[in-house]
Amino acid sequence: MLVIRLSRTGRRNQPKYRIVVAEKDAPIKGKFIEVVGHYIPISSPKVFEAKKERIEYWISVGAKPSDTVAVLLKNHMQYPGIEAYIQPRSKQRKSKKAQAAEAKAQAA
Repeated sequence: MLVIRLSRTGRRNQPKYRIVVAEKDAPIKGKFIEVVGHYIPISSPKVFEAKKERIEYWISVGAKPSDTVAVLLKNHMQYPGIEAYIQPRSKQRKSKKAQAAEAKAQAA
């Protein structure tokens, strides 16, 4: 399975990320198939550049963007339909009792 994810480059305290297409099982800093962009969060303003055509191609082939890449595509490129890949977030953490009750309800 293919995934579009960030691969960290840069020096200590100066992170830079490549947006790469890789196998899901491949190491983060290991082999990748193609570099489709980059992201530099420490510059002002933040730099986000991606090849939209290549990302569309890889998604059409079956690659799934990671949650972080999906959020970046949504915020910086207004990529349509990317919301399907973003995991829902809630700021409030559930208690262990609530988690156990939810797991029991799903099992039943």
